[in-house]
Amino acid sequence: MDDWSAGFLDEGAGDEQDGVVAEGTAMTGPLLEALDAVVWDGLETGHPTDPVETVPQTLRQLARAGAQATEEDCYPLYSLVTAEGTETPSAAAAALPFVIALAADPAMGARVPLVDLLADLQAPALAGADWSGARALLRDPEPAVRRAAIRLAEVPGQVLERWRVETDPTVRVALLLALGEAVAGATAAGGTAAGGTAAGGTVAGAVAAGGSGGVVDEARAVLADVLAGDDPVLWVAAVHASAEFDRDVPVRQLDRLVEVLGDRTLRAGFEEVWYTPGVEEPWAREDLVRSTSWSLTHDQDAELAFAVRLIETAHRTGDAPLAREALDVAWRLLTERRSAEAALLPWAGRLLADPDAAVRLRAANLLAALGRVAAPYADRLAELLDDEAGDPVLDGTVGAYARWALARIGDPRALPGLVGQLRAQEEEQGRSYVAGDPRRPEVKEVLVPLRAHAPVLLPEIREAIRQGGPRGSATHTLLAVLGAWGADAAPALPDLLPLLADTWTTIRVIDVLRAMGPAAAGPALHACGELDTAGIRAAIDASGAYLDADRAATLRSFGFFDVFDFAGGAVTAAEQPGYGPVGDLAEVGLDAVPAADRGRPLAIGGYGRVAADVTRWSIAGPAESSLEVLEEFVLPIADGDDSFGLFREALHALIRRGETSPAIRGALTAVRASDRRLSARSSYERVLDDQELRALVDRALAGSACAPDGR
Repeated sequence: MDDWSAGFLDEGAGDEQDGVVAEGTAMTGPLLEALDAVVWDGLETGHPTDPVETVPQTLRQLARAGAQATEEDCYPLYSLVTAEGTETPSAAAAALPFVIALAADPAMGARVPLVDLLADLQAPALAGADWSGARALLRDPEPAVRRAAIRLAEVPGQVLERWRVETDPTVRVALLLALGEAVAGATAAGGTAAGGTAAGGTVAGAVAAGGSGGVVDEARAVLADVLAGDDPVLWVAAVHASAEFDRDVPVRQLDRLVEVLGDRTLRAGFEEVWYTPGVEEPWAREDLVRSTSWSLTHDQDAELAFAVRLIETAHRTGDAPLAREALDVAWRLLTERRSAEAALLPWAGRLLADPDAAVRLRAANLLAALGRVAAPYADRLAELLDDEAGDPVLDGTVGAYARWALARIGDPRALPGLVGQLRAQEEEQGRSYVAGDPRRPEVKEVLVPLRAHAPVLLPEIREAIRQGGPRGSATHTLLAVLGAWGADAAPALPDLLPLLADTWTTIRVIDVLRAMGPAAAGPALHACGELDTAGIRAAIDASGAYLDADRAATLRSFGFFDVFDFAGGAVTAAEQPGYGPVGDLAEVGLDAVPAADRGRPLAIGGYGRVAADVTRWSIAGPAESSLEVLEEFVLPIADGDDSFGLFREALHALIRRGETSPAIRGALTAVRASDRRLSARSSYERVLDDQELRALVDRALAGSACAPDGR
């Protein structure tokens, strides 16, 4: 620390003759003079919208606020932190000694935020600056300051030195975690060497840059001693710390982890002492359940056993907070792996009767995702249909999840009131959720699978469409449901015709009419001749292409053959044809044979490539269609690709064609045997996608012959 800043810390706070006194903090004359002496002009912050003048202004304001200074008062100084991939702002070096002086002042109200700022300021460009005053904060009288200063340790030896004398349990937990990072840094660096300073200023970085091998050995010994000790909170901290360099430690300690984290009498003890640098709030026992589960992800059996055993413990002891957190861990595992289903199904059924509403909600959610295998618990679910209790964080009620679970099972007790419940859900404003958390399903995903119950559900759906009209928030969603139901939605036709005249719903209604088929929708489409908007006209014409009896004539009537005319024509004047026209032509099938010669050179990307392959096959047969296109979208999935972009469409194409190549068959066999969820989405959608895609994989394998040449 510079002489003037060291002197500032020693001066009496009440000496108004030498400086400004505010709320017990002295902005001494030497410090003010030093701040005024800095030439700030020409220096830069880390962002062009943050003028450098704000830096000295903020430093003065902090000093004047004194004991009343807050974390928010420090925010402008974060423009000095080195952003990833950028150079250290030139103003950072000039401001550093002043930040250290303020952080070291016992009368400063924002000391911990300032120490956190110092930790964030560390960068190679500032390694030559005087950080001794910052490192000295490891010995500060305030535990919160010492805890925050752990991130400022220059070498692991400083952390070990602090550990030997530290008595405050809130600091000891943080020190243990830092020792784990230090050993992990040494392990990652492939060894240690004497001396050295961390480029980034962290303990782990210090070891990686070159720490004492003896210090690392001693750090390991400290952690081993704590693992052999009796203090349950420090023991869990040692497990977490040791997992940084030996990931199997939590696996080997699984029994005691379940015992300690499942002990209700220890719950408060964690929140009293488990603090980590850079985080203001303490960790609750439930936070540690979650982080412990993440430390087990490399061992799937151990991770699942951890969740199930905590659920059992919580059920036995009536520990609702533990049950909620363990169920959240279980939910993540269920959405990631199929193998979790068998272990979680009976517990989800059992917990439907739990006294805690949040536990019941999570249990019903698990059963809803599992679908038909939850049928043994249908009676218990039906008993919860009127349960209006919920969870402080998750949306929906226990009854809503129970109704969804019954709907997934196919139980008719889910039907009364289902459309009304979903409609109200669709019309809510500002619904939000965390992507992976349990949440209510979208309307389509509840209703589309209930096609067999269309006669019961259609009256409510029709009434909702009539009331909502073309601009109703639920109308578009319900139209998608009717489209998926196809001919079974035909009784709703009178309620759809008024929507044709509104451009908000015209195209969607046309899609529904097409799905209903010629008998129901043909006359309605012919009545749309006055709708002349280009996009609407094209949609009507495309529908007529396979609703009319004379489809070949209809094709010619709206120039469908021009789709393949790359030399010109209204359809292709600007760009190559899109997915829509090509997919429509595939539906036309043999009636489009005259277009076959123009169809061969089709070369469009994405969905169009799959549609084009189906179109060639539909028009000209296997001789003119190659399976290479479909291999492009199937084989990567077997190799672990988790995008699943056109996998579903490729499966539909394979089912339609009734043949596979040897490569595709091998890939689908591997995909079917995998444990992972076949989905790129989150939450319940992962399970639904997985069940749908696996059913398609089974159909593609069961109903197809393997082409001898693979093509």
